[in-house]
Amino acid sequence: MKVGIQGIGLLAAGLEGWCASRAVLAGTEPFGPVAVPDPEAALLPSNERRRSSDCVRWALHVAQEAIAQSGLDPREVSTVFASSGGETGVLDTLCRTLAMPERVVSPTLFHQSVHNTASGYWGIATTCQQSSTALSCYDDSFAAGLLESITFVCVEQRPVLLVAYDLAVPAPLSEARPITTGFAAALLLAPPSDSSLATMQLRLDEAHQDEPTGLVDPALEQVRQNNPAARSLPLLSAIAAGRSQSIRLSLLDSQQLVLDLDPCRN
Repeated sequence: MKVGIQGIGLLAAGLEGWCASRAVLAGTEPFGPVAVPDPEAALLPSNERRRSSDCVRWALHVAQEAIAQSGLDPREVSTVFASSGGETGVLDTLCRTLAMPERVVSPTLFHQSVHNTASGYWGIATTCQQSSTALSCYDDSFAAGLLESITFVCVEQRPVLLVAYDLAVPAPLSEARPITTGFAAALLLAPPSDSSLATMQLRLDEAHQDEPTGLVDPALEQVRQNNPAARSLPLLSAIAAGRSQSIRLSLLDSQQLVLDLDPCRN
């Protein structure tokens, strides 16, 4: 299964946007984590933006960057949203509220607690009525989302926007799920064309044939290991460097996703 990459969005500490982060990911500039400004999610109407959660704003911020880079109409693009934990911040607030004597839960907070909140807000922001999938596969959520997205492109011969995101998990939930930093990335995938940034061929392999692909930079490698959405970093790094590379991603206990990447243009 071969697809083209037509747009990329990225947001993390020290990686604020695809264009601004390419030199760091390519290894020509040092990686320096800094505080991340509040994502804009400018596509959202003002009322929805005020009500939206951190996860929604992170996801929509990178989705907007990728779709703008591709030049496609967001109303015509299907979506796949992949997140290991989804709205863990909202879950924490709900649990704390239910532990209080009053147990007064805001309806807005309640409707934000579902896993597909970001997908719903994207539909509101863009008025897109194309198919949308929200999925979770623990640490392999990015790989599962990528498999779903590439399969969609190859079967339907239409573009799809993949958005992977996970934010820091608040205490005490962090004792069970220690994700300490936020990370979000988006890929606009489509049949290969002259406008593709890169192409990749997907194949499945048995697990434990080789280790999942890591990063040379120890600080970036730590980010990759500490956030499920950041499992996308080896792929983003290869695209930024313009190099051909086979990238392995874990997928459950029995399989690996192997991506044979070839650059097309800068």
